[in-house]
Amino acid sequence: METNVNERIKLIIDSNSLNYHSFSKLIGVTNSTITSMFEKGTKPSYDLLIKILNVYTEINTEWLLKGVGTMTKGKIGENKHFELSNEELQFSVPLIPFDAIAGFTNHDNEGIGIEKCERYFVPEFNEKGVEFLVRVSGSSMYPKYSNGDMLACRKIAELLFFQWGKVYVIDSSQGVMIKRIYEDKEDIQNISCVSDNKDHYPPFSIPKTDIRSLSMVLGVIRTE
Repeated sequence: METNVNERIKLIIDSNSLNYHSFSKLIGVTNSTITSMFEKGTKPSYDLLIKILNVYTEINTEWLLKGVGTMTKGKIGENKHFELSNEELQFSVPLIPFDAIAGFTNHDNEGIGIEKCERYFVPEFNEKGVEFLVRVSGSSMYPKYSNGDMLACRKIAELLFFQWGKVYVIDSSQGVMIKRIYEDKEDIQNISCVSDNKDHYPPFSIPKTDIRSLSMVLGVIRTE
C-alpha cells in the first residue's frame, strides 16, 4: 500500500507507542510542528526528516523519504542482502568502538571490520569532512560532552599541527583519550591534555612524539 511521508512518520510514532508531544520532544522539534503535519497536512522539512533519522537509526532512509523498501533496516554486516543506498553511502559515517579507535586511525581501517559498524546518516557531517563517530565513555569532558554522546571526528594527517583549545581524540602510549589540547608552556616538545571536568580530572602533559594518531572533534550527536 502506498503511503505519503506524513503517514510514514505517523507509523513510526505508532510503532514506538508515542504521542505527538513525546515524539516531538524526542526528536527535538516543537509539538506544533508535529501536530500541524497531521491536522493541516503540512509536509515535513528536510531538517525534520534528518532529526528523525538521527534518532531512529534503524529506519530505512529510502522508506522514509520515498516509501521504497521496508520500514527498518538491519545493521551493516548482519544481513548479507542488506545494501546501503547511494545517498547513504555518500553521507553516512561509521560508529567505531572506542577500543578499536587506535587501529582505525593508525592502520587505515585494517582489522576493524568497518563493514559491521553502525552507520549514521548526517549530510552536515559530510560537508565538514567527518570520517567516523566515537561514543564518549566517562565524565572527563563533562559538561561539554556527556557519557554516551557520539563525537564526529576527522583524522589529522599532520600530527604536529594543533589548534590550541580544541577537543581531539588522541592515541598515545597511554591509550586512546578525548581531551582538549593546549600548548605546554614549560616544554614546547609536549602538549597539555586538559579535561573540561577539571575538578575530577587534572591536566597532564605528554610528548608530541608519543602521539600515534590525532583526530579533531567536529560535532556531536546527543540523545536525552
